[in-house]
Amino acid sequence: MQRSRSIPGVAFGTSAFFLWGLFPAFFGLLAFAGAAEVVAQRILWTLLVVLAVLLVSGRLRELRGIGPRTWRLAAVASAAIAINWGVYVYGVISGHVVECALGYFINPLVTVAFGVLIFRERLAKAQWAALGLGAAAVAVLTVDYGRPPVIALVLACSFATYGLVKKVVPLDALRGIAAEGVVAAPFALIFLIGLAVTGRSEFGSSAGHAALMMATGPVTLIPLLLFSVAAQRVPLSTMGLLQYLTPALQMAWGVAIAHEPMPASRWAGFALIWAALAIFTAHALLRARRTRLGRRSPAVAENNSVQKSA
Repeated sequence: MQRSRSIPGVAFGTSAFFLWGLFPAFFGLLAFAGAAEVVAQRILWTLLVVLAVLLVSGRLRELRGIGPRTWRLAAVASAAIAINWGVYVYGVISGHVVECALGYFINPLVTVAFGVLIFRERLAKAQWAALGLGAAAVAVLTVDYGRPPVIALVLACSFATYGLVKKVVPLDALRGIAAEGVVAAPFALIFLIGLAVTGRSEFGSSAGHAALMMATGPVTLIPLLLFSVAAQRVPLSTMGLLQYLTPALQMAWGVAIAHEPMPASRWAGFALIWAALAIFTAHALLRARRTRLGRRSPAVAENNSVQKSA
């Protein structure tokens, strides 16, 4: 039964990460506007789409039951994802797709580092080794770029923060996205009105521009819903492996399509990141396997006991 549920779950998860991997292709089409305008439009259109979905499914009234503490957490999550979106869009339209991909490659390592710094979690030797390689990779890439990989680090830290907050927000995917949008919408609307009043808005400059801006809503929501379904059906270890599909596709786009430079020193930095992720993933898979075996052992022992008594 579990296996039959996981097969479509993997399909949903793969679809979500595949669509996220194609984001450079879509957001590259929005280079006619500034990153701030794109993010503000994305916030509003995503909110409108998710509110429409809640209305059609008869769940819109559920937003009324959200408590003050949950709204505060939603505000923190909203700020984190807005920063993430803004930096990502800026990275894509300014020709730094590879550095954006780097951010999502190192995101799991940043999440582990947050666990140590914030929650005082104890790490295994393999996890420390992965973090060490990750730090070495950042140092190598800093020398390569001639500066710290700021775009990658901000993307990784903002998304890790978003993930940490989402773990404690007692809302499902749809209500969570809606709450985050409700918090951010007034700021986005004020900003867009300001652009329109000063004549700097690109939304009304052409029908094509307006259509692309409006498309940011469903483009944002569809992979999130696919991910939500997959997360309920697929083990975390499998989702952990699938997540690397997104930065791999983004990096391929940056190198093969956008023709961003990749000198040997940059490849060396990425190689260190991939080595760190290999250690991190292998350790996570082994730990998950030991956990499964530990859960099965009492059941096996009980079954043997029943057979002996019979």
